[in-house]
Formats: sequence, C-alpha cells, structure tokens
Amino acid sequence: MSDNDFTLNASLRDDAGKGASRRLRREEGLVPAIVYGGRKKPQPVSLKFNELIHQLENEAFYSHIITLKVGDSDEEVILKDLQRHPSKAIIYHADFLRVSKTKKFTTKVPLHFINETTAKGVKVQGGVISHNMTELEISCLPGDLPEFIEVDLAEVELGQIVHISDLKLPKGVESVALSHGEDHDLPVVNIHKAKGASDDSASESEEAGEE
Repeated sequence: MSDNDFTLNASLRDDAGKGASRRLRREEGLVPAIVYGGRKKPQPVSLKFNELIHQLENEAFYSHIITLKVGDSDEEVILKDLQRHPSKAIIYHADFLRVSKTKKFTTKVPLHFINETTAKGVKVQGGVISHNMTELEISCLPGDLPEFIEVDLAEVELGQIVHISDLKLPKGVESVALSHGEDHDLPVVNIHKAKGASDDSASESEEAGEE
C-alpha cells in the first residue's frame, strides 16, 4: 500500500456527446470523465486538466485509491481507463471506478523488475532479458492495493522463464489470471540467448583465442 494521498476535485456535468466534450477541453480546460460502479448510477463529471495531468506524472496514481471530491461528497475511486492523445498533452476522457473498503475489486498494477543487470543469466551467462508483461491484473481489497509488484531477477538463469505463479504477491492480493486455473499461468519475463550467440560460449572463447 502506498503512502501517497491522491485527491482530485470534480464538477458534475449534465451535457453529453462528443461536441460537449470538445467544448470542455478546448474552451474551459476541463477533462470529461465518468464515475461508475457500486450501487450508484454512473455520474458524468469534469476535472481540471492541469490538476489531472500533474497527478498522472506519479506512477502510483494509476494503482492507488483516489479521493474524488464531487460537490459536497467524496468518492473513493481508482482510475480504470484513460483516453489520451498518443503524442500531445491532450486527455480525451477518464473513467473512475468506485470502490468499497469491504469488497474486492480488480485492477492492474505495474511490475517493477529489479537486479536485471546483475541477474545470473545476464551477468554470468551472457543472456538477454525479454519482458512478456509490464503490469499484472490483480484482485484485492482497497486497503491491500499495492503500488507495484516487485520481480527479482537476481537468481534467474539463462533459458529460465518466470511465470505469474513465481511472483511473490503481497498479502491479500491475488492474480486474476491464476484464479482461472493453471492454464493461465502466463510468462512474465525470461532470459534467453542473444541473437547470434553460440550455444557453447566456452568453445567460442577458444576460437577467439586461436585467431
């Protein structure tokens, strides 16, 4: 669980449609968004662009409980989806999911890979790392939500594949994929031979010596 405290101010909006959303972005510097989930109806809101873009600079914002202040009430939410321009600082729309302290929910959290350069399969055996995924879908209570999941590659050898089941998940956190059975134990990262590398590095060194 992160120690960061994220708060966003939102305003209720009644207008809908692409035209109204464009006016919000261009004329008022606002980002159209929606809050949904729980027992309440989906509620269209708008956020200040500058406030949202500032929060998005922090990686933890994407996998953290956010206090969304809407009028006189506060909603506990997570950022579920974000539509943004691929190259410009333009946010088209944001989706926020309401969460309950007593109910599990699903979301994705980033994977942080450590000891990549000193991994046995890289430093000693000359392999190359390939990432199969950079985030993991998890299920947990809001109070157990991790900011990220650490993947330690220190002891990973050449030819070895790290699967979801190999990850050390925090207490109270479950992999959504693994909940569907062993067939969904997907690869996370592996160390393989570099392109053009010989199967026998020792003989390769001998040949270099003969030259």
